[in-house]
Amino acid sequence: MRTVIALGVTLLLAQDVAPPLPPPPPNPPAPSVSAPDDPGWTALIATCRTPPPPRGGGAGRGGARGGPPPGPRDYTVAAIPGVIDTGKRWKFLWQEAGNNGDGIVGTNDGGLLIAQNDNSRVVTLDKNGKPSVVFRGTRTGGSLSMSSNGAVFIVQRALRTAVAELAPRKRVLADTYNGDPLDCAGLNPNDLSADSKGGVYFTQGGVFYANPKGSVSKYGQSITPNGIILSADEKVLYVTNGPTLAAFDVQPDGSLTNQREFAKLDGGGNGDGSTIDAAGRIYVTTNPGVQVIGPDGKYLGIIPTPRPVISVAFGGPGKGTLFVLARGARDAAGSEIANAAQVYSIQTVARGYRGRPK
Repeated sequence: MRTVIALGVTLLLAQDVAPPLPPPPPNPPAPSVSAPDDPGWTALIATCRTPPPPRGGGAGRGGARGGPPPGPRDYTVAAIPGVIDTGKRWKFLWQEAGNNGDGIVGTNDGGLLIAQNDNSRVVTLDKNGKPSVVFRGTRTGGSLSMSSNGAVFIVQRALRTAVAELAPRKRVLADTYNGDPLDCAGLNPNDLSADSKGGVYFTQGGVFYANPKGSVSKYGQSITPNGIILSADEKVLYVTNGPTLAAFDVQPDGSLTNQREFAKLDGGGNGDGSTIDAAGRIYVTTNPGVQVIGPDGKYLGIIPTPRPVISVAFGGPGKGTLFVLARGARDAAGSEIANAAQVYSIQTVARGYRGRPK
């Protein structure tokens, strides 16, 4: 069973350095439980006609992310033409203890949606950085996506994992695969990208598509996927695959063909979350920072970050702000806390794609 640090929120706008996390409340709420930590996990998996591969315990993105991350680090932003100017600095916005913040989404009103795995809530930071809860009871909800039609989807990581719609209606889109519970497909559902037809692409130890009727298909060979994002025209699906970025062609019915290596992440580390900008560039989070790939697959450079980052999104006025979700924080004694999340922002030359939040 994982250890969860009690929740505590800190908000401090336009600062380079995050303050220490406040002490936990005396009676913290019980944490949400990820599928492999649920007492019913073993019995459910015993019903699988095709059992999943062995996996370790832990919540969030299919397991533990390892030990404590490095503390705040020095960085220097170099110019990437058309993307960012030299010398820009990340600004700290928000933090909270717990396995939170996965799958951030920049909203059209300049705010930011943040999934909170540990308390089954979704928080929004408004354009001024003020946090508020917008969804509750997400069943250990992880990554978020919002389609061009405004529908909000989330991956649910509690026992009987699922892809669910939160708005405009609340429903489960998909929770089975080949007649088995979705839990049988492998690792916890990780990241997702919603299309304009009402379907959702998601990663769960493989690349999956839940069509608008909830029928799930699997794609990809020799791939260990993590982050996933559709191109602006929804004709290409990009999937992070270790130190590379894979691509698939999207067919009219949503099926995927022509898997290929699209780019290498030359800045170091394995790819995690991803987003796109208005020019078709792809942004991929890694331990050292946000790596930028051109629409032709050319590696353009890296935007170093003060901490390892796991999720990325454009937002703010004109979508000219890049937000990242970083892992780790410090307590009042200066000790590193692995099970915590922080949000930073930076101003860019590039603009996010405005036709779809994510």
